[in-house]
Amino acid sequence: MSEQQQFDVVVIGGGPAGYHAAIRAAQLGLKTACIDAALGKDGQPALGGTCLRVGCVPSKALLDSTRQFWNMGHIFDQHGISFSDAKMDVATMIGRKDKIVKQFTGGIASLFKANKITAFYGFGQLQPGNVVKIKQHDGTDVEVKGTNVILAVGSESIELPFAKFDGKYIVDNEGALDFPEVPKRLGVIGAGVIGLELGSVWNRLGSQVTILEAMPDFLGAADKEVAKVSAREFKKQGLDIKLGAKLGKAEVKDNEVVLTYNDGNADQTLFVDRLLVAVGRRAATKDVLAEGTGVKLNERGQIEVDAHCHTGADGVWAVGDCVRGPMLAHKGFEEGIAVAELIAGLPGHVNFDTIPWVIYTEPEIAWVGKTEEQLKAEGIAYKSGSFPFAAVARAVAMAEPIGFVKVLADAETDRILGMHLVGPNVSELVHEGVISMEFKGSADDLARICHAHPSLSEAVHDAAMAVDKRAIHKAN
Repeated sequence: MSEQQQFDVVVIGGGPAGYHAAIRAAQLGLKTACIDAALGKDGQPALGGTCLRVGCVPSKALLDSTRQFWNMGHIFDQHGISFSDAKMDVATMIGRKDKIVKQFTGGIASLFKANKITAFYGFGQLQPGNVVKIKQHDGTDVEVKGTNVILAVGSESIELPFAKFDGKYIVDNEGALDFPEVPKRLGVIGAGVIGLELGSVWNRLGSQVTILEAMPDFLGAADKEVAKVSAREFKKQGLDIKLGAKLGKAEVKDNEVVLTYNDGNADQTLFVDRLLVAVGRRAATKDVLAEGTGVKLNERGQIEVDAHCHTGADGVWAVGDCVRGPMLAHKGFEEGIAVAELIAGLPGHVNFDTIPWVIYTEPEIAWVGKTEEQLKAEGIAYKSGSFPFAAVARAVAMAEPIGFVKVLADAETDRILGMHLVGPNVSELVHEGVISMEFKGSADDLARICHAHPSLSEAVHDAAMAVDKRAIHKAN
């Protein structure tokens, strides 16, 4: 083993939380190292974590490609555009996705060089005394020590014992990004973000998609009206979503997957060509901690941290998917930056109340803050205003009039408590709610801000006006 190298900050994990922490620490003048074990499809090191390699970025590439194809058959005729015999070349689509992934993972490697961050490619394990042992991909072992160590080891797909991944017939999100051809019948376990997005991808290309969701409610974390509109549109698109359906067994027989599930009344059988299991993710903390580090795991395998992402062990921090809170890349971004700034003696903080959620289906779904159901359960008096995209000229001109924006505000102070959206480009519009809430803005503040016409953002403006029953473009 080579001589131990010393750093101000050692980051274990090069995903969203880890690479943000490393870059910000380096910007602040701290000698920084980052360790990452992931390899790309070409077998070479690939920074960026699940998000860039097999999650957020590649799934959005496929969603955009398939949206273009879907629109050709379902929207273009409204614009007077006609064509014949449109085809999707799956290999080209996958190749485009891979090129985008390579561009962005390579971009992080370039940022590391520009910021003079030392990168180690292999598996890092924290030892007592802030020492990290690294088993590098080239077979050598390296030992480094950090005045501070940031654990950013991310998450991994949960595997069901009765539906184990085989990489071909039964897959996780990574496998569903790389089907070589459109499966005639695709089964999906879990109607969450991954199940809905990847189910939509293959449904748009002609796959018969059946989604089994064990919970009785669709999108239980979302606003009920948003969930209702979304479910209706997904049904129109051909997604068959079965609620209260609990998978009992999945077996591969004769080049197909045989599913046995209970629909609440009786056992049912479903035959599919491929099965995506998307029942959630768990912290990837296995073998990351040696004995005696002082770092603790909770019953879910997450690293225990305080409000500032400190583990309680001197100089050891943890951020991103491996700690409490939502498993969202942008939450990890902010935690990584906050911890780097805390280490440098600056104030660092993440406001969990203003973290946006987005599902990139058609229509898109987004929200920030509390739902009406949560406010009622907490006994908080509130006012509500909503506005439909069907009354927004820009949305109608785009032939995308589905959905609405809802603004929730405190009944006494008028402070915005939540914003819930379903419709075109709401992944961008939700940030009006994020910014307003971050600056403790009121519905009246938002209602008095001039919005361009015609624009989709007018739905936000009118929804804010509707909170006090003064929306111009609908009856209050």
